[in-house]
Amino acid sequence: MTANTQSPPAAKTGPASPKAAAHSPDLEIKDAQLIFNAVWKELEEELGREQLRFAKEIILLGGAPGAGKGTNTRFIMNARGLTCPPIVVSDLLDSPEARKIKESGNLVGDKEVVGLVFRKLLSPEFRDGAVLDGFPRTKVQVECLKLLVQKMQELRREFYDTPLHGHFRQPIIHIMVLFVEEKVSIERQLQRGREIQAHNEDVRASGVGELQELRATDLDVHAARRRYKVFKEQTWEALQSLKKTFFYHFVNANGPVAEVEQNILHELDYQSSLELDPKTYDRLRHLPLARDIIVHARQDLVRRLDDYEFEQAELFQNVVEFIDKKVMPIVIRHAISGVAMVNAEEPLLHDPSALAMLIDIFSERGYHAVVDLHRIELPEKVDLQTGTISCREKKVFRITIRFKGSEIRRGG
Repeated sequence: MTANTQSPPAAKTGPASPKAAAHSPDLEIKDAQLIFNAVWKELEEELGREQLRFAKEIILLGGAPGAGKGTNTRFIMNARGLTCPPIVVSDLLDSPEARKIKESGNLVGDKEVVGLVFRKLLSPEFRDGAVLDGFPRTKVQVECLKLLVQKMQELRREFYDTPLHGHFRQPIIHIMVLFVEEKVSIERQLQRGREIQAHNEDVRASGVGELQELRATDLDVHAARRRYKVFKEQTWEALQSLKKTFFYHFVNANGPVAEVEQNILHELDYQSSLELDPKTYDRLRHLPLARDIIVHARQDLVRRLDDYEFEQAELFQNVVEFIDKKVMPIVIRHAISGVAMVNAEEPLLHDPSALAMLIDIFSERGYHAVVDLHRIELPEKVDLQTGTISCREKKVFRITIRFKGSEIRRGG
């Protein structure tokens, strides 16, 4: 997928102003290091290094206004098997901790945002993973995120050979951007405004329900356009800067919900080499993937069947006749259910080659066949003096045939 990443017009060149110099990339990185170090020091002194157990998987969810972050958050969490609530930065900024900062006369700047987010990520409920909505939004926050991941990897190495290694797992960071074009964004913002306005009017008239927050940008087309522009110039740029560092997922969110959900699933396909600990992956990597072994399955089946015909013709013919006369009549009687079970004491099946032929023949005809051998001990004679019972072994082959059954329409 490709995004419409057209940047805003470049600023006019000229001598750098003091303000521009103060926000140069080098200084922003230095600011981020100072902020991160201060936040990290506070956490380490308060909780202890062994308790800095962050979420293993962090999905950073960003998107243009009206892209459907709220609509799709739950779906994204289900796709990754996460049951904890999302971490919404705007909610953190309205938390008691943030209000305390504001009441003391201070602004909730990058340092405060980073501190609130990091502290939240340490909550035990996010041990397996968390969806983080609204972070990072500035270049300083981007750099702090990178430093956090470095620290997480450092802690993992430090505790790898200790009893605490299970608390410091391989971190996985996903950047997921829900993108919509400007026209779609504005239309959805205004539609949301109309819906919330109508809802609030009903609540006021009936006294039933709760009022919903109505953003000023959801009522004015110019304000909605301005909000989209801010996203493209600030948040979009911050998220794009992480593209080369973490797993980056660009999701086209212009379409209907079902289509967007499919786009999300495609982006979040499981990749063991990226998600497992390297030692775990090395232990498993020699085992073939299911998709790899089925690539040539059809050609291999054809080759085997032709080999049966030309190299073991008599045995092949006997297996075909056994299926035709003794198995298929039972299969046909179960055409509605799509499952037939056949018990056979056929001596022919004692030959492993015959069993392989039987399974391949059914596969070629569109069935799925499984054969189990059951050994049954049957009493044959009793030694009256010793009481010893002599048994003979009876071998029963249980053949299970599965296929798509017939659907019956019922009237009424």
